[in-house]
Amino acid sequence: MSTALYWYAVSSVVLFFKTLFVSNYQAYYRLTRKTFVNPEDARVFGTGTSVAAELPQVARAANVWRNDVENIPIFLALGVAYVLVGASEHAAPWYFVGFTLSRIAHTASYLGGLQPWRTVAYTFGVLSLVGMSVNIILRVM
Repeated sequence: MSTALYWYAVSSVVLFFKTLFVSNYQAYYRLTRKTFVNPEDARVFGTGTSVAAELPQVARAANVWRNDVENIPIFLALGVAYVLVGASEHAAPWYFVGFTLSRIAHTASYLGGLQPWRTVAYTFGVLSLVGMSVNIILRVM
């Protein structure tokens, strides 16, 4: 197995578990506070009465999810292209692990309300994507 494929696979799995954590984080707050916006959830898991707005912790986690949905699919697509075109094996761990760690840091910073760290983490992730893109272009030209 190539170095790039190895780190792509590891990063993909870690990102899956990161997003699973965010889902469980939301569920934890909803269930422990018995606070649900959907009436059917409130009936089954809560007090029977739904609320108008999500808990602040759940709303933050939803924002993390939205940001992940904007960024992780791009990483996955670029990662496949990176591996398929045979871009730099030496740079692959830096890009793949760098992006993954940046998403973990972004999540922790977002859930904790930590600025400017959230922006710093996001920026490192984008730089990883740009680096991957440049390597892909250089390889195919």
